[in-house]
Amino acid sequence: MKRDLELIRKLVLAVEDNPAGFAPAGIQIEGFTEDQIGYHSYLVVDAGLATGADVTTLESNGPEWKILHLTAAGHDFADACRDETNWRKAMGIVKMKAGSVTIDIMKQLLTSLLKSTLGL
Repeated sequence: MKRDLELIRKLVLAVEDNPAGFAPAGIQIEGFTEDQIGYHSYLVVDAGLATGADVTTLESNGPEWKILHLTAAGHDFADACRDETNWRKAMGIVKMKAGSVTIDIMKQLLTSLLKSTLGL
């Protein structure tokens, strides 16, 4: 399964949006399967954006993780990717110049766009 930065963004923002600070139980993202969400939850945890628990079973099609809560890095990523205009600009740059990038590069690109928006 290929990594989908759109799904990673939606997962991070969904967790951040929960007022309790913990990830909501059974996160569902429209347009994505449970397998995609489970695997991308693993990627979010593996990237250090959240803490989580491995809930993979013998019946699982791939790695399945439950996100527990965001880390400081996860909140930084949420702050950088929240603005829809900057997100679309960043995705456009990525698709035009590279095709795909790492989460760290995406965060740096988003931070640069945010700084530009703020006049820094």
